[in-house]
Parts: sequence; structure tokens; C-alpha cells
Amino acid sequence: MSTRSYISGLLGLMVNALIFGTGVVVILAVPALNAHAAILIPALVLLAFVATPIVSWYIAPRVRARYWRARGMRPRAAFK
Repeated sequence: MSTRSYISGLLGLMVNALIFGTGVVVILAVPALNAHAAILIPALVLLAFVATPIVSWYIAPRVRARYWRARGMRPRAAFK
């Protein structure tokens, strides 16, 4: 497996949680959607399951320092 696959796999857990969490908050916060929550939340689970590999595959190269060096930029450190 490639490095991108490994990074994508690790990012997938966080991306899935973000997609699902954001979707649940939207469904439960909007009264018109809240009435149909019994149908929308399982649909959201399927949507998050399908969208997670696509989004994490797109984000994976941007996590690597090599991506930013190729563009002449320094990756920012989280902590200094």
C-alpha cells in the first residue's frame, strides 16, 4: 500500500466523524428536518460512509510536507 493510502485510512476516521457530526447537528437543529430525523439520520450514515474515502483521499497529500515544499511554501507547525 502507498503512503497516501495509509494517511487516507487514518484521516478517514476523523473525516467520517466530522461529516456525521455536522450532519446530525444540522438535522436536529432545523425543525423541518427534525420531523424526518428517523429517515434522514440513517441516510446520513450512508452518505458519510460513501463520502469518507473520497474526502480523505483528497486531503491525504495535503497533510504531507512534500506537498507544501513542492509549491515553495513552508508547512506551518502546529506548536512552536
